[in-house]
Amino acid sequence: MWVADKWQDYTVIDTSGGEKLERWGKYTLVRPDPQVIWKSEKTNSLWEHADASYKRSKSGGGAWSQNRLPECWNISYRDLKFQIKPMGFKHTGLFPEQATNWDWFSALIKNASRHISVLNLFAYTGGATVAAAEAGASVCHVDASRGMVAAAKENARLSGLAEAPIRYIVDDCKKFIEREIRRGRKYDAIIMDPPSYGRGPTGEVWKIEESIDDFVALCANVLSDKPLFFLLNSYTTGLSASTMKYITDVRLLTSHEGISEADEIGLPVLESGLVLPCGSSVRVTFK
Repeated sequence: MWVADKWQDYTVIDTSGGEKLERWGKYTLVRPDPQVIWKSEKTNSLWEHADASYKRSKSGGGAWSQNRLPECWNISYRDLKFQIKPMGFKHTGLFPEQATNWDWFSALIKNASRHISVLNLFAYTGGATVAAAEAGASVCHVDASRGMVAAAKENARLSGLAEAPIRYIVDDCKKFIEREIRRGRKYDAIIMDPPSYGRGPTGEVWKIEESIDDFVALCANVLSDKPLFFLLNSYTTGLSASTMKYITDVRLLTSHEGISEADEIGLPVLESGLVLPCGSSVRVTFK
């Protein structure tokens, strides 16, 4: 497992009964987590005294309760800074487990001895975007949500990257790739963090199990002649790391020389000393 264990401003304190207790900077949150199917004893007093808890509703959705949080605040990872903003459906605007992937591709970019252009798809609030830009790459950031793209711009500004070569695109990722193919535009690296289910700006439906194979095949057409890496993430429990690796190997490594690795990613849990699984990744490094 690849573990994001270098955080200073974020900690999973404890997990139990479908929930995780977290510290985001100086604030503590309780949020649902479908991976936490165990019911260990909640001995830490912060379970009862967290600054906010997200509770699901029996009728669907949910809401923050016991909310003693500011509207937003900032945390840091290495030289990167991110705005944390609790929002609907339990999100905070950042997936901290992805830091292990940020470290992996940042090292590749820094050691490439050439300029690297990165395409970040389903790019959300730009954690991977700012990490790649900080490592020296130019980045094309694509997400269907205008609000998430605005948040990514703010994270770049907070990280001192407001003037970095980042191109922000609000669009359906599939339609964007199809246009890039027609334009003949190529990228040295692709990062994609697709949702399990989603809709594009004009109602396009995305279901990862039905769409990911064709989409990876489509994206292979915008890889440069000498690509550096390809990163695919998934939070869908029914889509294993091995399944994603099979897709990337068939769609990418039949036309480019390289190696792929697939594994779960996770976050250390302070109370137990164990690791909370947080999805899976496939890392393809081209030769």
